[in-house]
Amino acid sequence: MIKIAVDAMGGDFLCETTVPACMEAVKEFKDLEIVLYGDEEKIKPLLKNSERISIVHTPKYIDMGEHNPVSYIRRNKDASLCMAMQAAHDKEVDAVVSAGPTQCVVVGAHLLIRKLKEVGRVGLCPIIPSVDRRGRLLLDVGANVELRPEHILDLAYFATTIAKEILHIENPKVGLLNIGTEKGKGREVDNQTYDMLEADPNINFYGNVETKELLVSPCDIFVTDGFTGNMVLKTMEGTAKAVGAMLKEEIKASLGGKIGYLFMRKNLKKFQKRFDSSEVGGAMIVGVPVPVVKAHGSSDPYAFKNAIRQARMMVETDLINKVLANLPKKDENKNEAL
Repeated sequence: MIKIAVDAMGGDFLCETTVPACMEAVKEFKDLEIVLYGDEEKIKPLLKNSERISIVHTPKYIDMGEHNPVSYIRRNKDASLCMAMQAAHDKEVDAVVSAGPTQCVVVGAHLLIRKLKEVGRVGLCPIIPSVDRRGRLLLDVGANVELRPEHILDLAYFATTIAKEILHIENPKVGLLNIGTEKGKGREVDNQTYDMLEADPNINFYGNVETKELLVSPCDIFVTDGFTGNMVLKTMEGTAKAVGAMLKEEIKASLGGKIGYLFMRKNLKKFQKRFDSSEVGGAMIVGVPVPVVKAHGSSDPYAFKNAIRQARMMVETDLINKVLANLPKKDENKNEAL
């Protein structure tokens, strides 16, 4: 059995989202067991089927507006997210899923599960859409505002194994996000990162990639610092929403548009689905020894169930051990603390 800890109180809608998602997940996956960490009084009325679902009670949870994650997590080990992370550290569960505040999930993974000694930084890695429907990995998207070249190289190692195991790409290409495609473009950190990626025989390095090529690039992985990655990800999400809204306006603006919609309805729904983050589930926290998936804060039950599916797949494929087998060994004393 695969045992997953779920932060039942994480996200905008708390257990109203997580509990139905868990019931659907155990129905779909017969090898799945879920432990819900949260307020039992709020969870139990929603838990219509408790088969392979248990509850660890705690009334405390992290508010989505928490602005000091390091201090909060150090002072509130009995919060639902912290208890789920601690269970992963103690090997009581195989993975963790939460829709809680992004920085709290990242910091919780770093402080409670603990960062792998082989990597310099923990990273946040979602699967983003692509024209060829295979999906792409983008990291870091916000775990670290700044990264040194060696940290980005670590993330490239991690992402290469993820692409092989989760996206089933035999020899994934790694692209470095930059303001131009030519070597020598960008900041000093970009140039140093380029040289490191190019020189590493274990990385299939493509070169620099401009963000306008993100959806059509031959690359399977895009690496950058957390500030840039987060800006890119949110721009993509906002653009997709804006295009959808403008399309609806144009359809409603004329009789011809409304008639055309009747013929194009299935195609438009398929188009929408290709850009729908709920189909993916969430972003993976890379750099820790246990699979952790950060679901979107506004996830509905369907999206959160897919985040659970994603975590289950990471356990099933033994992803972390495969990553570790491919990571170069480092001196633990050279890694910085958070």
